[in-house]
Amino acid sequence: MTESNGSAAAGRNEEMPDWEKRFRAPRVSLPDWAEDAPDRSLFVSNATGTYELYAWDRATGEQRQVTDRPNGTTDGVLSPDGTWVWWFDDKDGDEFGVWRRQPFDGGEDELATAGLQASYPAGLALGRDGRTAVVGRSTDEDGTTIHVVRLGEDPVEIYRHRESAGVGDLSHDGSLIAIEHTEHGDAMHSALRVLRPDGTALAELDDTKGGAEELGLEVLGFAPVDGDTRLLVGHQRRGRWEPLVWDVATGEESDLALELPGDVSAEWYPDGSGLLIVHGFEARSELFRYDLATRDLVKVPTPAGSVSGATARPDGSVEYLWSSAAQPSTVRSTSGRVVLDPPGMKSPGSVPVEDVWVEGPGGRIHALVQKPAGATGPLPTVFDIHGGPTWHDSDAFAAGPAAWVDHGYAVVRVNYRGSTGYGRAWTDALKHRVGLIELEDIDAVRAWAVDSGLADPSRLVLTGGSWGGYLTLLGLGTQPGAWALGIAAVPVADYVTAYHDEMEALKAMDRTLLGGTPEEVPERFEASSPITYVDQVKAPVYISAGVNDPRCPIRQIDNYVKRLEAREAVHEVYRYDAGHGSLVVDERIKQVRLELDFAARHLGAQDLT
Repeated sequence: MTESNGSAAAGRNEEMPDWEKRFRAPRVSLPDWAEDAPDRSLFVSNATGTYELYAWDRATGEQRQVTDRPNGTTDGVLSPDGTWVWWFDDKDGDEFGVWRRQPFDGGEDELATAGLQASYPAGLALGRDGRTAVVGRSTDEDGTTIHVVRLGEDPVEIYRHRESAGVGDLSHDGSLIAIEHTEHGDAMHSALRVLRPDGTALAELDDTKGGAEELGLEVLGFAPVDGDTRLLVGHQRRGRWEPLVWDVATGEESDLALELPGDVSAEWYPDGSGLLIVHGFEARSELFRYDLATRDLVKVPTPAGSVSGATARPDGSVEYLWSSAAQPSTVRSTSGRVVLDPPGMKSPGSVPVEDVWVEGPGGRIHALVQKPAGATGPLPTVFDIHGGPTWHDSDAFAAGPAAWVDHGYAVVRVNYRGSTGYGRAWTDALKHRVGLIELEDIDAVRAWAVDSGLADPSRLVLTGGSWGGYLTLLGLGTQPGAWALGIAAVPVADYVTAYHDEMEALKAMDRTLLGGTPEEVPERFEASSPITYVDQVKAPVYISAGVNDPRCPIRQIDNYVKRLEAREAVHEVYRYDAGHGSLVVDERIKQVRLELDFAARHLGAQDLT
């Protein structure tokens, strides 16, 4: 396979295939803005070929690259006064590091959290006084610790527990700290605690006790007003995510009861008078403004598709990151303008997504289907399985599926049990029979794809990244006659070894999903581990893995690969110097090209890569 030079390709855009243009075209995230200096913003862009942080002064129009690291940077926060950009400094994507900060206008980086050793991050909240931060840390040795850090003073530890937890928010006046914790041992359903800066507890909200089922809570943010003790909270009391307002001083709860059918999240308008509502339902999303005084819910106009981020500005306008499967993402404003339009080549669009509902063993399964324009089946078909597992595919632009469509494949994405957006029961259903539940749903959609005439049963590809990569390897072993090919990116391959090597927060999640540790429930880990079934794999397997990955560590992948080698199974492995995926555009393109080439060779299709 011939590799292309990234810089040379950029100089001959007319010769570059559309799938590659989608990866190379400059992209930007939804800009974050400083609470007390709203003209100062921070966003992520791949303009240099690597995803990095950029400072943007809206008053002057100047944009400045803040970080410049070989493997990229995406975790950054603006201080409320707009003076500093905080960014997380890890080593080559291993997610273990420290917070640094740089002046908004440019200058030298400095260690922002002196006195704290490197760790995995567990949340960050910055004070409006310019000298206070609440820093969450996670390590194998300590579990989760939370610290108040003030400039020129030693950090003060205000929380410690073995189970996972994280910083939620710091109140507008800096007097209250909201945290999410899982001291009860269920990493899928957090409880909330409000602390004072000295670590004493003021209030607790816990939906994990007293009922037949444990329910989760999440911190959405304190009211943006000095002295205001209202905390916006997400809850699951009616079987889906919805917001309520909790006055942490009085204990009063105001349930909004919006009666929208899907999951609802929210954030405050800057004056505290209303909420910006994000409603997700059946793989699409929409925005509303909710007035807290009148209880009126007014729709904020957005095109049909998916809003992957939204924020209300001080002038009352709303900025949001929007896309659909057919149209690339843009940062738009309700004022009618495009907020950020990076220079350079524009990403080609793709084909729209079609909705399919399939009856499955646990209820109706929602799948999203794309196929080449005008194509009729049966087609070679890629089942592109999302990660998470608590995530979902939506009607949003994705360069990976579009690349498969460009090469003549149909693409099917399945929101299996475990996916978000279809109610709490759907998300929580995969406990204990982890992986096997999801594959039952994927198999039901596979049968529909074949029976409907969409998919050629002899050319079915199972693929995915992270949890999707895990399901790919597990599916190849437990459903060996169903798939012609498997392509797994950064997968779990040997669940027991993965558990022992992964970051602490994921250990907690695995204990929740499987009901204990590998020593406590060995039969469940064995039943859910791809390596258990590796000798049953018939299809050619392609695996890619980041050698610094703390989520799906390399040793457990090597264990699986050795088993494939021992039986001379057809497989290829690609290891790259990064963590759980790459932030370098050339590397992403290389990986897609390798996957397309592998599929073309083993399915007997024309090599179009």
